[in-house]
Amino acid sequence: MFSWWRDADQAARKALVAASLGWMLDSFDVMLYALVLLAVRNDLGIDASTAGSLQSLTLLASAAGGLLFGVLADKWGRTRALMLSVLMYSVFTAACGFAQTVAQLAVFRIFLGFGMGGEWASGAALVSETWKERDRGKALGFMQSSWAIGYALAAVVNWLVQDVAGFGWRAVFFAGILPALYAFWVRRSVEEPDMWKAERAKPSRVSLRGAMGGSMLRITLAITLMNACTMFAWWGLYLWIPSYLGASQDTGGIGLSNAAMNWFIIVMQVGMWFGYVTFGYISDSVGRRKTYVGYLALAAVLVMAYAYTSTPWMLLALGPVVAFFGTGYFSGFGAVTAELYPTAVRATAQGITYNVGRVASAAAPWMVGSLAQTNGYPAALSITAAAYLLAAACWVLIPETKGRVVA
Repeated sequence: MFSWWRDADQAARKALVAASLGWMLDSFDVMLYALVLLAVRNDLGIDASTAGSLQSLTLLASAAGGLLFGVLADKWGRTRALMLSVLMYSVFTAACGFAQTVAQLAVFRIFLGFGMGGEWASGAALVSETWKERDRGKALGFMQSSWAIGYALAAVVNWLVQDVAGFGWRAVFFAGILPALYAFWVRRSVEEPDMWKAERAKPSRVSLRGAMGGSMLRITLAITLMNACTMFAWWGLYLWIPSYLGASQDTGGIGLSNAAMNWFIIVMQVGMWFGYVTFGYISDSVGRRKTYVGYLALAAVLVMAYAYTSTPWMLLALGPVVAFFGTGYFSGFGAVTAELYPTAVRATAQGITYNVGRVASAAAPWMVGSLAQTNGYPAALSITAAAYLLAAACWVLIPETKGRVVA
């Protein structure tokens, strides 16, 4: 099962570890907000619509950061861009703990988002260029799976800080500075891919317009729209699930304690991790398109079931299955875009297709929060199911890329 790891060289393994840790810590920092959201709202007097808007601002900033860091990764190198993005989101996650007003929190979340957006394009390009085509899906699947580990780790830290130690939500954010230490390890230990070094040495370069436009424009637009729909669904669903589980029953929630909510989230991450990893193996076997469409269609059905279930034990059982199909497809995005775009502009193209999609998805936290306030959580969460179905439909226009040689 893990022969692909043993067959890889040391540079590829280090690249995968570096990108995985970066993505795990990205998730850890970003998802702390969802876990402490009820406490933040109570302390700062924020309604659900405003709380969603703050996350929308973070996603818009992350889109801008992803675009910029994608360009920097192509020009300066994958590891340099990775290191800078981690430093930025670490510092500003900790800064959120000092916020005294909504405006201050908004500013800190914007800068956090800027750094968050830069990590994915740098890490995905780094892994794509150091792993062989037959194992690329599996490698990127393991990289993407670290998001679930980071989210679970955030839930553990939230539980330890608030429930065990008795500190408030501000101390939870202070823990977000820890990933900064990882950035220095990346700078010292991880080399730039040979493929990127060779491309930089060439006298003539591939143009971004040539790589993404012309005959590729239709595919570029389709994959960007597909990503926008999946990210709309993900952020609309997973930002609000902790609040849905923790809100009192008279406000439309389930009424779990903070400790119970955290453990529900941790159990959900088990399914999410397996979804990420399994996607890589399946897509390397049967293809990117079939795997994507299967995961997205099942996610739409399961989200509807989850949204209209109010029995705690059923939510606990459904959670990992929803997360398996409702998140695992992200493992395929790095492989598909790496196989569509050339080395010279790969990180930039990945940054554009990933983060323009993120711009569109920025409406999800605000929209779901507003609907939850007026129509209740089930109706609000169920709109993400429609986004999953629309994402699956986009694959009519996206070609199968399994087996393509990255060059």
